[in-house]
Amino acid sequence: MKIIGGPASQLLASRVARELGITPTLCDFNCFPDGEAYTRIQDEHIKDVTIIQSTTTDSDLVSLLQMIDACGDAFIINVVIPYMGYARQDKKFKTGEPISARAVARTINADRVFTVNIHEKNVLDHFSTPASDLDASKLLGSHIGSLNLTDTLIVAPDSGAISLAKSAATGLGVDCDYLEKTRISGDTVSIKTKDLDVTGRDVVLIDDMIATGGTMAESIRLLRQQGAKDVYLACVHPVLARNAVIRLFNAGVRDIFATDTIEKAQSCVSVAPLIADAIRLL
Repeated sequence: MKIIGGPASQLLASRVARELGITPTLCDFNCFPDGEAYTRIQDEHIKDVTIIQSTTTDSDLVSLLQMIDACGDAFIINVVIPYMGYARQDKKFKTGEPISARAVARTINADRVFTVNIHEKNVLDHFSTPASDLDASKLLGSHIGSLNLTDTLIVAPDSGAISLAKSAATGLGVDCDYLEKTRISGDTVSIKTKDLDVTGRDVVLIDDMIATGGTMAESIRLLRQQGAKDVYLACVHPVLARNAVIRLFNAGVRDIFATDTIEKAQSCVSVAPLIADAIRLL
């Protein structure tokens, strides 16, 4: 088995290889003067390979496609896309729009595909090969358990993410809840935990991804106004676009932690054991 990390997942691929007790395969990534990507795998004997590459940007997707093509003579090609860009564009809202998640999935020519907490599970059906989604929530939960928080409460930003919160809380002996929005008037909305009081408690807001941080920033402010001791933010995918980090700290977040599906400063929880276990079962 060879492990090849793409330009967006160098650290994660190295961690997965270490979990498996092998050395990651070197690959060159460069750009031609016109901006086109160049990729070259530095191994002539690729028979069974797992490529690990998040597609955070369009150029990351091109690099992934180039690596798959470069491994075209391999007997088995597995692809791990820890963070799949375009996964949120999974349906049409207006005539003439593409289903971009489907368009991207159809470009992946491999024997097996893995994603991690993909935003919409139905996207897996668009791959032309068996595709599975791995769940990193328990890894986040283990990290939460190591923080020695006060009367911990894990909170999802809405009812749709409560399963993530419950999974993270499993085995920790802590409560979980979700935020409920109530419209008071045309321009006034109340946001509060549905069933549990946050007063004096350390609250961990958890979601699959944080993009601009706008909704989370407002939730942090309200939780602090309601008496939360400290508010932490946890996510699988730290997109954290533009000024999201400063916005969240200005809102009063104590700390932000995430996994390394996207390699950022906040990525203190590795999904490498999760991916390595999936590879061992192949």
